[in-house]
Amino acid sequence: MSQTKTSARVRVRRYSGSARINHWIVAISFVLLMLSGLSLFHPTFFPLSALFGGLQVAREVHPWLGLLLAVGFLGLFIRFFPQNLPERTDWVWLARLRHVLTANDHYLPEVGKYNAGQKFVFWSQFVLIATLLVTGIGLWDQGLAYVESALGFKATIEQQRWAALIHSIAAVLAIAIWIIHVYAAIWVRGTISAMTRGTVTGGWGWRHHRKWLRKEVEKGGVEKTA
Repeated sequence: MSQTKTSARVRVRRYSGSARINHWIVAISFVLLMLSGLSLFHPTFFPLSALFGGLQVAREVHPWLGLLLAVGFLGLFIRFFPQNLPERTDWVWLARLRHVLTANDHYLPEVGKYNAGQKFVFWSQFVLIATLLVTGIGLWDQGLAYVESALGFKATIEQQRWAALIHSIAAVLAIAIWIIHVYAAIWVRGTISAMTRGTVTGGWGWRHHRKWLRKEVEKGGVEKTA
C-alpha cells in the first residue's frame, strides 16, 4: 500500500516541451493529410473536402501538408532514433506478446524508453512517410517539375502510375498503424499525459518501462508532488 502511495506522488519527466510540440505538429499534420488525402482518393470520401473549403483547395493543400509531416517526422526521428534501436529484450517482449495483450506485465522483460511495439510503430512510420514523400512528389505537378529540373530527368506515365499505386498502399498502411498507435495510447492508462503534461507517474514507469525509470531515477529526473 505504501508503495502505491509513493508512486502516486512521484512524476517522471518523459518528454520535453519542444519534443511535445514536435509530436503534435506531426500528429495534426498527419490527421489533416489523412482527411485531405481520403477526399482525393475516392468519391465516397469527397465530403471530407468541405473541411478544407472544397476539393480544389484540398488538392492544393495536401502536398504542402505532406512536406510539413515529413519535416516534422524528421525532427522526431533525430530526437528518438537512439532509443528506438533494436535490443535483445525486444525479441523477448514480442515472444510474450500474449501477456502484453492480457496485461500480465510481470511476465514481460524490463524495457527502456520504448518497447518493441512502439519501436515497430516508429520504424514503420519512418519507412512509410519516406515512401509517401517520394511517391507524393511524383504525383504533385509542382514538386515533380522542380525535381525533374534539379535532377535532369523526365518521369514517365508508367512511373507515375506506379507512384500512385504505391502511394495509396503506403497511405492505407500508415493510417492503420496510426490507429494502432492512438488505440494503444488510450488503452495503456496514463500514457497520454506523457504528451500533454510531459510527465508520467512513477507507477506507470515502473510497470511499463522499468529499465528507463531506473535510469531516470539515477539522473534525478523525478519530481515529487503533494
